[in-house]
Amino acid sequence: MGEVIAVMNQKGGCGKTTTVVNTATSLAVMGKSVLIVDMDPQANATTSFGLIKTDLENTIYDALIGKISVKKATIPTFIKNLFIIPSNVSLSGASMELSQADNYHSRLKETLADVVPLFDYIFIDLPPSLGVLTVNALVASDSVLIPIQAEYYALEGVADLINTINLVETRLRSPTPIKGVLLTLYDKRTRLSQDVHKELKNYFSENNLLFKTIISRNIKLAEAPSHGKPCLIHDPDSTGTKAYLSLAREIIKRDEGEE
Repeated sequence: MGEVIAVMNQKGGCGKTTTVVNTATSLAVMGKSVLIVDMDPQANATTSFGLIKTDLENTIYDALIGKISVKKATIPTFIKNLFIIPSNVSLSGASMELSQADNYHSRLKETLADVVPLFDYIFIDLPPSLGVLTVNALVASDSVLIPIQAEYYALEGVADLINTINLVETRLRSPTPIKGVLLTLYDKRTRLSQDVHKELKNYFSENNLLFKTIISRNIKLAEAPSHGKPCLIHDPDSTGTKAYLSLAREIIKRDEGEE
């Protein structure tokens, strides 16, 4: 049975999609069977694999509303072991439709039920908000991975995110533990990045939630989506590629109980 991981932070620009795409790719090249579920109407994870979102016939939206099966919406990427359920702008209307449905909060969980057993890891990429799509992802997920950028007020929104996670657990009886916190957009040359790293270590040290891997600012990571490729394919030797391979190894070690 695969582990469903929601990658989320309501603050934009923290590297959620970059983390989903490159962590999933790294795990896939290590032999794990991986699925990406693009739950963001902007569909950046979808276009990161060269898919043209306006040309897609089957998306996560179509599966959510029951128009097609989730297996029909699942397509292989050009990377072995890596699949994606793509998205496009049609998903933007799902919030209202889902909110009017019975058991709206569990619709994504029900939709993914048939594919979860087929993969080792399922990553859900989410929009920067705490709305209906996020609640659905929390209910559907086994854990949450939180990317936090090395910038001022980096921890400002984390309390709100954790409150949302706790609220879903309490009201919907659906606990979703934090798998880990990932420091992104780090610049070792700046005092600010160093201070944020120190804050995160203090904040999350008690339960060892902060990943040892740090994702530094890297031009190749920024370039890769415009080429429709994960960074590992765009530039296998880049600092960004090496960082996400390191994160994938760290995730595997944690899951195997080696840390």
